[in-house]
Amino acid sequence: MRSGQNRWRKHSTAVLCTVIIAVAGWLAYGGADALPGFATLAKVPTTDSLSAAFSICDGSHRANCVVDGDTFWFNGQKIRVADIDTPELSPPRCEAERIRGEAAKSRLLSLLNAGKFSLAAGFRDEDKYGRKLRTVSRAGNSLGDALIKEGLARSWYGARHGWCQGG
Repeated sequence: MRSGQNRWRKHSTAVLCTVIIAVAGWLAYGGADALPGFATLAKVPTTDSLSAAFSICDGSHRANCVVDGDTFWFNGQKIRVADIDTPELSPPRCEAERIRGEAAKSRLLSLLNAGKFSLAAGFRDEDKYGRKLRTVSRAGNSLGDALIKEGLARSWYGARHGWCQGG
């Protein structure tokens, strides 16, 4: 039975090493943006140099406007705030999600209009919808973190989770 234990130990060690190598490779080649905290490993600019007068997007208006709590248009590009997830507005799954989503959208609008900011790319440049994935910061602080602290967003973990009770 002793040789059976040794074989099991060698096999489990080999499996563990394979998993570690696979995860390291996955992180090195872009899978990291699905893990909390890794999307923000991008080099954050040392000075905030971007600004615009933002409004709420409506109809065909797509210039410097806010779509929802984690998506906005800036200088002709659709930006997805990379480090957060906010309640859905198109369509919301319940009234509570709609209310919280509208609050997140309004707060992102006010944060973007509060002064100069920076955009930093993470491991992936775009999401599957063609939105640029960017961490938005001011004075080195993530605007996404501000939304999280205010209860209007949560950290992005690579998948959406419902905002309705029990969801």
